[in-house]
Amino acid sequence: MHTYHLMGILISKRHACANTVQDILTKHGCIIRVRLGLHDGVGDACTEEGLVILQLAGEIAEINTMRDELNAVTGVTAEVLKLEAKQS
Repeated sequence: MHTYHLMGILISKRHACANTVQDILTKHGCIIRVRLGLHDGVGDACTEEGLVILQLAGEIAEINTMRDELNAVTGVTAEVLKLEAKQS
């Protein structure tokens, strides 16, 4: 049975904390399988709010450590979602 860990990261002050968030993601880069960044920017008009979605691998302790480090950044909210396939 497969277990998937996803993390949603809501960044409300992108310009102020993007570098700090990037440093944390780089520090834990070995557990990141997929990264998707979304924001409502068009052309040169970027919004201050953004959403990052991660698919993660690795131990839950490291996943939780990364979540806690992200949540310590002002303007950042990170949540982990665990999905498991149902047995037939």
